[in-house]
Amino acid sequence: MDARTHRRAAGTPRALAERAGRRCCLGWDFSTQQVKVVAVDAELNIFYEDSVHFDRDLPEFGTQGGVHVHKDRLTVTSPVLMWVQALDLILGKMKSSGFDFSQVLALSGAGQQHGSVYWKTGASLALSSLSPALPLHQQLQSCFSISDCPIWMDSSTTAQCHQLEAAVGGAQALSCLTGSRAYERFTGNQIAKLFQKNPEAYSHSERISLVSSFAASLFLGGYSPIDYSDGSGMNLLQIQEKVWSQACLDVCAPHLEEKLGSPVPSCSVVGAISSYYVQRYGFPPGCKVVAFTGDNPASLAGMRLEEGDIAVSLGTSDTLFLWLQKPMPALEGHIFCNPVDAQHYMALLCFKNGSLMREKIRDESASCSWNKFSKALQSTAMGNNGNLGFYFDVMEITPEIIGRHRFNAENMEVSAFPGDVEIRALIEGQFMAKRIHAEGLGYRVMPKTKILATGGASHNKDILQVLADVFGAPVYVIDTTSSACVGSAYRAFHGLAGGTGVAFSEVVKSAPQPSLAATPNPGASQWDRGTSILTSPAAGMPFCFPWRIS
Repeated sequence: MDARTHRRAAGTPRALAERAGRRCCLGWDFSTQQVKVVAVDAELNIFYEDSVHFDRDLPEFGTQGGVHVHKDRLTVTSPVLMWVQALDLILGKMKSSGFDFSQVLALSGAGQQHGSVYWKTGASLALSSLSPALPLHQQLQSCFSISDCPIWMDSSTTAQCHQLEAAVGGAQALSCLTGSRAYERFTGNQIAKLFQKNPEAYSHSERISLVSSFAASLFLGGYSPIDYSDGSGMNLLQIQEKVWSQACLDVCAPHLEEKLGSPVPSCSVVGAISSYYVQRYGFPPGCKVVAFTGDNPASLAGMRLEEGDIAVSLGTSDTLFLWLQKPMPALEGHIFCNPVDAQHYMALLCFKNGSLMREKIRDESASCSWNKFSKALQSTAMGNNGNLGFYFDVMEITPEIIGRHRFNAENMEVSAFPGDVEIRALIEGQFMAKRIHAEGLGYRVMPKTKILATGGASHNKDILQVLADVFGAPVYVIDTTSSACVGSAYRAFHGLAGGTGVAFSEVVKSAPQPSLAATPNPGASQWDRGTSILTSPAAGMPFCFPWRIS
């Protein structure tokens, strides 16, 4: 890159790179099934990526899908040394490929949310005195109080969830405090279980990390703090004040605050890379480590969401990422501190009945043909002449409900719709439910709102047209194959540029732009916003339909 041909702007990746030649940032992702890395250059292009798949590349750990499912089918763990050895392997692959580590300005990363790592007393000394002659996993074998760490798939802490909610005044009170009601996978409840079931292992733990801060610690050669955003997924952090909740800590385990350390803003530079990596791989001594965060917050950064934006992942489960300014924590969904703007928040909503439900209705009403499915959407009117349906063939989590519920224009529940009406009722109902629940968490569509659609159904333009109409906002599509990794590299550039003092959007403005896929039809703006409440006798709960053609 000829630096003279580019406009210099202090704080942008290009300017950072120009001051020191052609450089890059690394983005890491310690996910459930693999460790992955990408290298992103000054123009925010990915020029290197690699991965280590746990089941395939580390079969000695005996995982399936990267995890161990225990006999009770509730307890799910992953071997911590597997993660360490995966880092050894991937760095070795990079070195063998000729990757020039001396060009790395900074690195950051992501970890699967909620998982926890327990460092044994004395582990900090081992971390700070690593020998460059040996791989990490050989030097850290005795550094963990428990060898298999609880992860997000674990659901064995129901008793601890009840204890936590009762102690703070109920589920809604806990949600208002920490951003979510008590969930079995959330870290505070996992720590409480460990203390109750294995107090010796707890007492021998000098530090408790999330998967994200654990991975950052490996690069630092010392304990990395937990960042605000990933810390929001623990049922322990007060999301408004951004400090640990003493009430929650006290319920979970004694001396917990000192084992967790103080949380930090997600864009913080937490230190320089350990001399181990300088000597073994050739990283520059000045390479900075920016706080690692959770995979979902990192994906928000990778998709470059801004205030008022939504990302909709249309997969097996449908997931909504929301950028919020004034959150309204509820019993459904999660509020996290925003990973790229310390003053704002993000929300996460998951809907179980996603692509499999769409495929079932396609098979039943469109002869197993997506082409016929699309033609049904094209041939039916926006608003479906008042006909609407909610379809939950498996127990939904947002909200907890099951069954198929159809309503005609008179708000009466009916047993069936014609095929083309059924298809539009499904798609409109799915997106209406998403908007209802998003607004319940404090989200509001803004004039500048854009929707980023990903996942399998994002390839269907007619489905995206319904999404645009229901939200009244343009829909774009974007490649999110490595969004957590890429978001981590973007966050590394952001941390280098000054973090909280520099807008993230300014740092990533030269990144590849998403493609426009659908804009709202003119009639969408005329939909009635008056809410009508329908109660389904079969479900025994209200449905809110704020979008009816007037």
